[in-house]
Amino acid sequence: MLINIKRRYVVAGLAMLATTAARAAKPPHIGFISGLDLAAASDFIAALRAGLNGYGYTEPATLELDLLFADYQPARVPGLVADLERRRVDVIVTHGGATVAVVKGARTIPAVYEFSADPVVSGIATDLAHPLYNATGITLLRAELNGKRLEMLRELIPSLRHVGVIANSLHAGEQLELREITASAAALGLAISYYATPNSVALDAALVAIAADLPQALLVLSDAFAVEHRSRITAFAMAHRLPIASGWAVMAEAGSVFTLGPRMADSYRRTAYFVDRILKGARPAELPIEQPTVLQTVINMKSARTLGISVAPSLLARADEIIE
Repeated sequence: MLINIKRRYVVAGLAMLATTAARAAKPPHIGFISGLDLAAASDFIAALRAGLNGYGYTEPATLELDLLFADYQPARVPGLVADLERRRVDVIVTHGGATVAVVKGARTIPAVYEFSADPVVSGIATDLAHPLYNATGITLLRAELNGKRLEMLRELIPSLRHVGVIANSLHAGEQLELREITASAAALGLAISYYATPNSVALDAALVAIAADLPQALLVLSDAFAVEHRSRITAFAMAHRLPIASGWAVMAEAGSVFTLGPRMADSYRRTAYFVDRILKGARPAELPIEQPTVLQTVINMKSARTLGISVAPSLLARADEIIE
């Protein structure tokens, strides 16, 4: 009888060890929610995977990654969050216009975001050091760069006196950018015409107004709306011989004469740092929100030549990439 009892304890102990080992061997399960579609989110996903690989997470051995897309339908985001909650993922990563809905929604799982807007204005952080709602990550917004963009426009066009600004007035933090632009323009002696473009109808009206009173250049503030409509904005600008300055390299690829802003792949990849820290036990509230530290200048020489603009050697020397 004593032998049988001991055998049962040994069997139970081995079963417990096997269960513990199985749990330890189970790869981290990461959920990903994009407000975009697969094609538009592909660069982000590739950078996220590369970042996770750098921390030793590889599919399928040591990482399970669930990819969900709202396909530009914000109303779908809460359902995607609920889906990942049911799947009991370890961390949710989000971007592409879904951040606020994910962060402020019904959710128990920690979240990491890449966010183009200002998290404080959006109400998801007290300040960058104090994220809220069990979520943290990267904000791409660096309003102070707009002053440098205006300086570069002046360097590009020494006779510059009037700049049109196209901005999505619904983009949280846009007022911070406008304040920086206004102050920098005053210091440079530039007149600013501001055009709020929260939707495509407002963009139509803005382009009509710009055509009626042409500035010498356009500053287009980068966000998802500007990127979505970049081809249209660029076609209008080229037709009216207006050089565009903007923030993200994708805008230069579409025809802006230059962009100055974060190196997006690096910012995307950085989300993996937060995921790794949370998987190792850190709470999101302990991880301050970061801003990009790696910036890049991209100059589109093809657009400059089309517009008859001679780019100064000093500008070319500062370029990280030149599009020919």
